Amino acid sequence: MLSKKLQFLAEDPVAKISAAYKDVEPEVEKLRLKAIYKGREFMMQKLNALKKPKTNIQILQQNVLLKYKYVAVFLQKHGKEVYSEIRTAYFDTLNKVLSAHFRTYIQALEKVQLDIAAVNDLIGVEDTRSLGLFSRSREPLKKRSSVFSLGDRAKVLKDVDQPALIPHIVEASGTKYPYEVLFRSLHKLLMDTATSEYLFCLNFFGEDTIFHEIFAGPFAVIDEHFNSVLPNHYDAIGLMLMIRLTHQHQLTMSRRRIPCLDSYLDKVNIMLWPRFKMVFDLHLTSLRSANIRMLWEDDVHPHYVMRRYAEFAASLLQLNVEYGDGQLELNLERLRGAVDDLLIKLARCFKHQKQQTIFLINNYDMVLSVFKEAGIEEGKTQQQFEELLKSSQTVFLEALLLEHFPKLIMFVKTRTGEDLASTSGQPIKVEEVEPLVKDFAERWRGAIKLMHEDVITSFSNFLCGMEILRLTLTQLLLYYTRFADAVRQIEGGAALNINLVSITSIMYEIKNYSRTF
Repeated sequence: MLSKKLQFLAEDPVAKISAAYKDVEPEVEKLRLKAIYKGREFMMQKLNALKKPKTNIQILQQNVLLKYKYVAVFLQKHGKEVYSEIRTAYFDTLNKVLSAHFRTYIQALEKVQLDIAAVNDLIGVEDTRSLGLFSRSREPLKKRSSVFSLGDRAKVLKDVDQPALIPHIVEASGTKYPYEVLFRSLHKLLMDTATSEYLFCLNFFGEDTIFHEIFAGPFAVIDEHFNSVLPNHYDAIGLMLMIRLTHQHQLTMSRRRIPCLDSYLDKVNIMLWPRFKMVFDLHLTSLRSANIRMLWEDDVHPHYVMRRYAEFAASLLQLNVEYGDGQLELNLERLRGAVDDLLIKLARCFKHQKQQTIFLINNYDMVLSVFKEAGIEEGKTQQQFEELLKSSQTVFLEALLLEHFPKLIMFVKTRTGEDLASTSGQPIKVEEVEPLVKDFAERWRGAIKLMHEDVITSFSNFLCGMEILRLTLTQLLLYYTRFADAVRQIEGGAALNINLVSITSIMYEIKNYSRTF
């Protein structure tokens, strides 16, 4: 009411020259000064309540300050100096209170942090399980699986909108969390606090510039925390989770139509990506500069470095499914090239070609199994490993058949089919093929049994081994079919029919072995 009367007296030209105005003007001015004084005292009293420990700021803002918003509006119109003082007192109080809140919260979160990776936890670093008696061993690999494997850590992305952690409850339970969980919790608190404060500033002060003045303190506290954490953070999967969380946080603020954290979240992204790239490059360098002699083990089963790679690549591919990040795909391709080069070098340490091929097949198959378990059924990396597995399987089955039926296969390759034209052109004689027919008839069942035993003992994955056996026996059937056709075309070859094994018999034997899986 007073504000309306003051405005009328200030704006109405007729009122200003009236005798009544001259009569009441000193009293109205006294009333204005008194109202400003009372308003200042009242507002300062309410602002001081914000400083009290354990005060719920949002409730005080909604139930008290907004209720008396008209006092601030009066001061803004009729006591600008006092209004400016109130505004300064508010932003100074909130800046200090919120800065202290965030500092306390961060310190509490640090107590429940679970450290995942150290600087030497890299894909290409040799395992330290076999250290000497007086060597300091790191934590066993099985307990550090989170360094390379996503596991259930992706749950943090589904929990993005869950309430922030309450540190004293978490600490009392004895639970510790990877850093990305604390990162989500801190930002959930920041988003909710910033949203509430931004809307209050617009509603109470009619402006958003005061928000940035208030939050300069909390932002500085969080920046200081990140600047101390990130330089010592070597968990690439955790960093990628934080990058994805930041994207989710940006979407959350966009849905709320609150722009006050836009520049801050952009800055967080700019801090996280270079750190991820740096840690990723450490993994890449560890593969390129790996000590082959230290890594090699006389064992054809999957190598632990390949298992680390498979889990690490699968984790990052999972985190890229909904984003299609080209830069990450390019980095993963570089990593695949480096790990493949390392695997070839490790394979060459085996003395025999057959062991080298078995070693490669076991590792390629294990990588694909890890990818499948992670739900990665397609993609460039997956396709490349499938091609490598297929080519290695072909090399193995040809070598296995040559081991058991060398003369028959050489005959088929050089004396039958398209290759026949490139031979000496000499006609095939019964004397040439008779020993091959009789040798096969005597040994084929025993040879298949030996090949089955060989495959069972060579391959870690039973299903992979059985598939290779099926492919091998199918190839044997094709070779023998061509051989039998050639024998029947020889002049006088009918005499050997009695010793030729029927294709049906071979197919029946193949089916018997196929039933084992």
